[in-house]
Amino acid sequence: MAKLVFDIETSALPLEQFDEAQQEYLFREAGKLADESARAAKRAELHRQFSLYPFTAQVVCIAMLNADSDRGQVLFTADDHEPEAGDPSPVKFVACMDEAELLAAFWGVAKHYDEIVTFNGRGFDVPFLYLRSAALNVAISRKHWLGYRYATEPHCDLAEQLTFYGVSGRDGAARKFNLDFYCKAFGIESPKSHGITGMDVTTLMQEGRFRDIAEYCLRDVRATVALYHIWRDRLAGIK
Repeated sequence: MAKLVFDIETSALPLEQFDEAQQEYLFREAGKLADESARAAKRAELHRQFSLYPFTAQVVCIAMLNADSDRGQVLFTADDHEPEAGDPSPVKFVACMDEAELLAAFWGVAKHYDEIVTFNGRGFDVPFLYLRSAALNVAISRKHWLGYRYATEPHCDLAEQLTFYGVSGRDGAARKFNLDFYCKAFGIESPKSHGITGMDVTTLMQEGRFRDIAEYCLRDVRATVALYHIWRDRLAGIK
């Protein structure tokens, strides 16, 4: 059965979008510090973390590939992107007007797949997509993707598989590494090899570098596909 491999990129929402009570809540830890410089540093740290949470950030890109055919789409929000006419590539870059349009397009593709492959998707991508879609009243076509943790269907989360569901905790032989580290360990080109990481996305959005975000997200997915094939061929079935 065809599997959809995907990854999302998120960007912090503007601070002015939150009212006074929300901002007090978000920066409460900083407000407890007496030293002004320490307070400012903590506030900046908390602000950088906004992109990690679905109520302080938005989805700005979703790259997806069929695990077997390598065909797919990259959906991304952009102010001024025009489709590339006659592009023969099996992966189409599709600019969306806003986040709601992007999410609706994603769920339109997702309904054709019963199974997915992610890296840390159970802990991040899937709940993020669910909550952002709910907040924007975008219909969710697949509501079973969190699934049963100790199973690879419908959701094969490689971060779970490569740690054998956290069998050895934070410091044991099967400790969790990031995607970049796993790629290098297994001889896969790292998605970070072009000098962009997920922490750069908010800045790239502010600079209008929407295509750079899309291409980085696609590199993440290509790496996840390669890692999935290695896991499937060499490790699947270990209990």
